[in-house]
Amino acid sequence: MIGLHIRKSVASAIGVGAVAVCALLLIPAGTAQAATVLTGPIILGTASTYGVLAASAITNTGPTVVTGDIGVSPQSSITGFTGAPNGMSSGAVNDDNAAAGQAQSDLTTAFNTAASLTPTSSGLAELDGMSLTPGVYSGGALSLANNGILTLAGDSANSVWVFQAASTLTIGSATQIVITGGATACNVFWEVGSSATIGTSAQFQGTVMASDSISANTGATIQGRLLASTAAVTLQSNTVTVSPNCAPGSAPTTSNGPAITSGSPSAATVGTPYSFPVTASGTPAATFTVSNGALPVGLALNATTGMITGTPMVHGNSAFTITATTAGSPAVSAAYTMVTAARVLALTGVDPMPALGWAGAFLLAGGVLFAAHRRRNATEVRKS
Repeated sequence: MIGLHIRKSVASAIGVGAVAVCALLLIPAGTAQAATVLTGPIILGTASTYGVLAASAITNTGPTVVTGDIGVSPQSSITGFTGAPNGMSSGAVNDDNAAAGQAQSDLTTAFNTAASLTPTSSGLAELDGMSLTPGVYSGGALSLANNGILTLAGDSANSVWVFQAASTLTIGSATQIVITGGATACNVFWEVGSSATIGTSAQFQGTVMASDSISANTGATIQGRLLASTAAVTLQSNTVTVSPNCAPGSAPTTSNGPAITSGSPSAATVGTPYSFPVTASGTPAATFTVSNGALPVGLALNATTGMITGTPMVHGNSAFTITATTAGSPAVSAAYTMVTAARVLALTGVDPMPALGWAGAFLLAGGVLFAAHRRRNATEVRKS
């Protein structure tokens, strides 16, 4: 009878016939997003041979040396390139001719390509002190402070960087852009929404594609190209070198970004093996991470398959976020709350150990025995 009283009392305390469940609540994570990505450098077409290309004018002061072509289109104005001690160009000088016009057309295509790429990192402004791996970086007005250093940390000669400045690009005086890992200035592109300025004695690397004008101050060296779509390029005793032996460019591709497609998971119980597949659409296949919070104790997420598996060990609430990532596309996330309750044996008894531990189970049983003993004594006193 005592055993029967214990089972009934404990069942009443926890809930007769209760079934403990583990429920996941999904917060909508958004739909798949297409991303425009590069598999190589941007295609410049005939503009690739130009060290300096402008729309209205090229104006030079001092002994500037351009290794590559120079050209202006659709207007006609090239000044300061009459040979030593003035400016010199090792390539063709195309002043409002068909070649310059074609280069401008190819520049427009390249500019639009760079602008269309999906950023891997957004919100950039000051670049000083940064070390950036290959990718697409966007911001409003981008700048590199005077005496600043920007490191482009490559991993091979095929590493590509694209910088998207919605407005201006300002490279300060005596700055350095350092490229490592076997990468070169061939694969560094600066897409500028308005005008670009390269400061005095700056050591700049990459191809500037500016919607408006470009100015290089005294003594600045450029390993790359200065290409202005609608306005002028102004030079002052500069060295502009088109990087030799650059690999041909490649067209961007469209990648289908991920979307988390799994619905609500099945129920789970403490002490019972559990599995639930987190699934995502998109190509290539997504990988999964717990990006915030933590899974309930005893469960783990497979990064490749998205399966949550294991045996829940502790009751309580666990909040966490799972992020699905596809190469070249924005990641998407889903927030979950997992509620894990203690295992309950309906009507026939209680298995409190997984949630309470043996010590807690003995204390619970002792409390029930003590309560039963008090009630029996009270009954005997009333009878007497």
